[in-house]
Amino acid sequence: MRIDVLADYLPLYGKAALLTVRLGLTGVVFSILLGLVCALIQYFKIPVLRRVVSVYVELSRNTPLLIQLFFIYYGIPKLGIPTEAAACGIAGLTFLGGGYMAEAFRSGLEAIPDMQRECAYSLGMSRFQAMWYIILPQAVSISVPAFAANVIFLLKETSVFSAISLMDLMFTAKDLIGLYYKTTESLFLLVVFYLMILLPVSILGSFLERRLRYAGFGT
Repeated sequence: MRIDVLADYLPLYGKAALLTVRLGLTGVVFSILLGLVCALIQYFKIPVLRRVVSVYVELSRNTPLLIQLFFIYYGIPKLGIPTEAAACGIAGLTFLGGGYMAEAFRSGLEAIPDMQRECAYSLGMSRFQAMWYIILPQAVSISVPAFAANVIFLLKETSVFSAISLMDLMFTAKDLIGLYYKTTESLFLLVVFYLMILLPVSILGSFLERRLRYAGFGT
């Protein structure tokens, strides 16, 4: 382990980490939005769309992200639609994460007793108000552990972005190993930077779970 080599590699890993975080967080945000929409469709049992969502969830969760990226990155241009590697990475992560987030939200929604919805209606609330003020806050709090685990999972899955020539952390590590054969230093920095990205997310998820439990949500 050479300290001078680590110092030389730090700027490269810093730049790669910024790209990884930017693409990963963007994909996570879109995954949350897509998952919430899919969960609401399943919860309200909307005809036709419910079947489409079920197929999508099974397809997204049972195929590797690498294969999904290949279909997006190499398949879409065959239709005459220009693509860009970063956009394809975000789209692939959203497609994968949406299925996992949908199941996390759905489990939270189905954990809320029907009596609470009926009580909201009896108080004069509309369907939207009951969902927004009563059902959804509790469902989200119940889903926090699964939600946090999915976020960590999706951020780790960004490691396959190197397959479509995105210079993320994994791409940088493999590139440096191939050029200079400094395997120990390259892998050490790879682990360090992934820990720097993922440990705060894990700690934040645990903190939110405890706070929501103490507040009386999700019990």
